[in-house]
Amino acid sequence: MRDIITMACSECARRNYTTTRNKKKQQTKLELKKYCRHCRKHTLHRETK
Repeated sequence: MRDIITMACSECARRNYTTTRNKKKQQTKLELKKYCRHCRKHTLHRETK
């Protein structure tokens, strides 16, 4: 049931993280504040394809 998703930085658009989520229980796209080593700061990371 859990699918692997990729998280991309909202500022530099680089794909930094992978995680899993249950698509049946959570319909909206995942957004988390995580550290981006390219920007060297905490930024908003959004789910991508």
